Amino acid sequence: MADWVLHVDLDQFIAAVEVLRDPSLRGRPVVVGGNGDPTERAVVATASYEAREFGVRSGLPLRTAFKKLPDAVYLPVDHALYEAASADVMAVLRSFPVVVEVMGWDEAFVGVTADDPVAFARSVQAAVLAATGLHCSVGIGDNKLRAKIATEFGKPAGVFRLTRDNWVEVMGHRPTSALWGIGSKTEKKLAELGLVTVTDLASASEDVLAARFGPRMGPYYRSVALGAGDTVVSATPWVVKSRSHEKTFQQDLASMDDIRREVVALAHQVAHDVVAEGRPAVRVGVKVRFVPFFTKVRLMKLPAPTSSADELAAAALVVLDRFEHGRAVRLLGVRAEFSDDDVEPKPSSSTYL
Repeated sequence: MADWVLHVDLDQFIAAVEVLRDPSLRGRPVVVGGNGDPTERAVVATASYEAREFGVRSGLPLRTAFKKLPDAVYLPVDHALYEAASADVMAVLRSFPVVVEVMGWDEAFVGVTADDPVAFARSVQAAVLAATGLHCSVGIGDNKLRAKIATEFGKPAGVFRLTRDNWVEVMGHRPTSALWGIGSKTEKKLAELGLVTVTDLASASEDVLAARFGPRMGPYYRSVALGAGDTVVSATPWVVKSRSHEKTFQQDLASMDDIRREVVALAHQVAHDVVAEGRPAVRVGVKVRFVPFFTKVRLMKLPAPTSSADELAAAALVVLDRFEHGRAVRLLGVRAEFSDDDVEPKPSSSTYL
C-alpha cells in the first residue's frame, strides 16, 4: 500500500450543472456569465466544451463571446445552484475512506492509501457520476503539485498519473506556463532569461532567479519546475480568504463623484458579508477597470481589524485615491481580506475579485 494525492476536478462544472437542470442543453454550446444577456457588459464564468471549440473561455467579455458564437445559449450565473451541486460532490468524496481537502466549488485534493490509485480514481469518478450526474477528471500524484498538473492531462473525464518517475518525460519539454502557478507574464519574464521549457527552469541558477524574481519567488519557481510540492492533504474545512463585490457598468463612469459613490455602495455590500462571516477584515482592496479594458488592483492594510461598513468604505476611498485617474471606468470592485489565523475556519463558497 502506498500514499497518493488525488486531485478531483469537475469537468466544465457550472455548464454541466446547467445541463443537468435543463437536459435540452446537452451537446449545445452553453455560456454562463453575468445576467445571461450577451449585449450587457459582463464576463464569461464558464463555457461548455462545445463553446470552447470556438474560442470562448472563462474571463472573456460576454460581448466578445457573442461575436464569436452568437448561436450559443447564454445563461445567468446561479450561485446557489452551484453551491448545492458542489456540496453533493464533496459529500460523495467524503463517503470514501480518504482525507478530503476542498479547494473550491469544483475541485478538491484527496489523500488516499491504495495499491492501485488508478482503480481507486475510477471508482471515485463512477460514484460522483452515479450520485450527481457530473463527470470529473482525476490527477494522481505523489504530491499536490503533480496531482494538480496531472488533472489537465486527464481531461475530460479521464485519469492521469504524474509522479517523480515520469515527471521529466511528461513535463520536461513543455513551456514553463504548463506549471501550476506560472502564468503568461511570468513565462515571458522567464523567456527573457532564456528559460523556455520546464527543464530549462529546473536547471536554472537559483541566484539568477532570485535576482530577477526575488529571494522567495525565484527559488520557488525552480522548485515547481522540479515537481516539488506539498504531500499533506488536510481535512480542515476550506476557509474563504476574502469577501468581495464588483459591478460592471453598462455606461462608463467619468465623474469621480459617481465613482466614489459606487465604491462606497460596494464597500457596504462587502461589509454585510464580513459581518455574516463573523470575522473582521484586516485589508481592503479596490479593483478598477478603466476604458477600454485596463484593470488595476490596489490594496491596503487596515489600522485595526474591523467589520464596520463605514470604516471599510472609508478605507476603500483611501485606496481609490491611490489610482491614477483620467480615464472613464467600466468596472469597480471592493474586497475585504481576512487574517489567516483570526478564528476557527468554516466552509464557504467561492468569491470573486
